[in-house]
Amino acid sequence: MTISAAAGPRARRLAGVVMLALVTGCASAPGADPRDPWEGYNRGMYRFNDALDTAVLKPVATVYRDVLPQPVRTGVGNFFGNLGDVWSFVNQTLQAKPEAALHSFWRVMVNTTIGLGGVLDPASEMRLERRREDFGQTLGYWGVPPGPYFVLPLFGPSTVRDTVALPVDIYGHPLSHVNDVPVRNSLGATQIVNTRASVLGAVELLESAALDPYSFQRDAYLQKRRNDIHDGNPPVDTERYDLDEDAPAGSAAPAGAAPVK
Repeated sequence: MTISAAAGPRARRLAGVVMLALVTGCASAPGADPRDPWEGYNRGMYRFNDALDTAVLKPVATVYRDVLPQPVRTGVGNFFGNLGDVWSFVNQTLQAKPEAALHSFWRVMVNTTIGLGGVLDPASEMRLERRREDFGQTLGYWGVPPGPYFVLPLFGPSTVRDTVALPVDIYGHPLSHVNDVPVRNSLGATQIVNTRASVLGAVELLESAALDPYSFQRDAYLQKRRNDIHDGNPPVDTERYDLDEDAPAGSAAPAGAAPVK
């Protein structure tokens, strides 16, 4: 697949970051979490992203939430959700999921027409369930392993597999094909701010409750991606992220260890 001119520079930058992490990963400390062998780099990038969010994105999202009434913000979220359904349909087709693909197809048709371009969401009232899919999930569905956890600048939590898939996701999203650059950038910025505004309360609660927000975010992301790829029903021993080797038969599990799900 050819990457567009707009997505090309982003893809090259992402590739450079991946290569840097792969090189620095060779110096991982013995006994490092096998899910997160580049934890030193990842924690540094997490702090960078968090500082940027605190200084720029969170204040803007707070003003956005306070100025715009909830129905307007809901309409904005519906609009971008409808665009995302287009890319979900493509990935569901690539994953050979005809029922899910039909749901996404009819969601787009109903919301684009009856829903006034996606601002309204009558498809949900018709019980057409939204099932988000991206190219990282498609790769995982066909057996590509996730690789180590990896924090991207600006984009945040990822894995090597999801990072490789990201340029395809950028290119495949309908916003990438808006030819008017100022309009495309304005829509992209609005989507980011609207998404951040929708999770302001949840993020603050998690940050105050978690002893180590970095570890909490990492574990939540890896678990969510595993569930996403297996449609909420991950099989045992698939894409495991255990911290230790399997214990010998008959030996006791370490204290506090949770069963593999």
